[in-house]
Amino acid sequence: MPSELRKDPLSQRWVIIAAERARRPGDFEVEPEPVPPGFDPFAAGNEAKTPPEIAAYREPGTAPNTPGWRVRVVPNKFPALQVEGTLNKRGDGIYDRMQGIGAHEVIIDAPQCVRSFTALSDVAVQEMVWMYRDRLVDLRRDKRLKYGMVFKNVGVAAGATLYHSHSQLIVTPILPRAVQQKLESCVQFYEYRGRCLVCDMLSQEAETKTRVVLDSGLFLSFEPYAPRTPFETWVVPKNHESHFEDIQTQACEELAFILKRTVARIEKGLGAVPYNFMLTSSPFDSGPLAHFHWHIEIVPRMTRLAGFEWGTGFYVNPVPPEEAAEFLRTVTL
Repeated sequence: MPSELRKDPLSQRWVIIAAERARRPGDFEVEPEPVPPGFDPFAAGNEAKTPPEIAAYREPGTAPNTPGWRVRVVPNKFPALQVEGTLNKRGDGIYDRMQGIGAHEVIIDAPQCVRSFTALSDVAVQEMVWMYRDRLVDLRRDKRLKYGMVFKNVGVAAGATLYHSHSQLIVTPILPRAVQQKLESCVQFYEYRGRCLVCDMLSQEAETKTRVVLDSGLFLSFEPYAPRTPFETWVVPKNHESHFEDIQTQACEELAFILKRTVARIEKGLGAVPYNFMLTSSPFDSGPLAHFHWHIEIVPRMTRLAGFEWGTGFYVNPVPPEEAAEFLRTVTL
């Protein structure tokens, strides 16, 4: 197929699907299979090597900052934002500034040293996801804070500095511009059509099936119409929910199931590919929103940004999402 320009209706971002440059999945460069470190500060027994824990799921009778935990949360040792202090908003000529108030936490997915959460049991992944929910519920009580982003970096090219599987949570006192753009797109669509944009995307993807990877019943994983990178994949709840932190137990269990198997297909099909995943939800200070729908975006890091991408905001993707979905559906676990 000839190259196409495709627009993502959520972010309003244009992507070039450069099909003539397409290569087979095995032709992409991926990192060599990483080697576990000689010393792992996140492993059970090394609790003193991290800051004191904020929260943990533990075996009965075990004390904080000792072995016996299953999921553990600690402050980031080198935080982007710090929870102490006041915002102190002020002007600097034509510029605006404020104190770097927020939260930056590390969620250690499990006590054993594994590179990817896909190596964990389904129950362990459920607890990892439920901890995301618990931390967001706790932090949204702080009226200074507006938005919480849960994300995972796996592999050096994706920004990971430690091998041991972990997630991060950064909470900011302002709404990030990328999230604001998505909210604005959803509001415009809702005002025009009276429906949720992401709900309509789900309906179309479920009907055509050409970009669907997995359907678990309550969730759908699929390649978005205008993916930034080869094999970018979204996991979205079928029922309309604006705030991830309102997730219920059954949905949490099923989200863990489909998230683990979707990422496992990417890893098995593509090798030790670096990736990020990001949880996009609604602002803390909004009630239930009829126009916005939380979701998870999984972005394998198989291509590099260069001058054209930085200068224009376009992404160039050599693999059409329809081909990526077809390939992932054939991967057996």
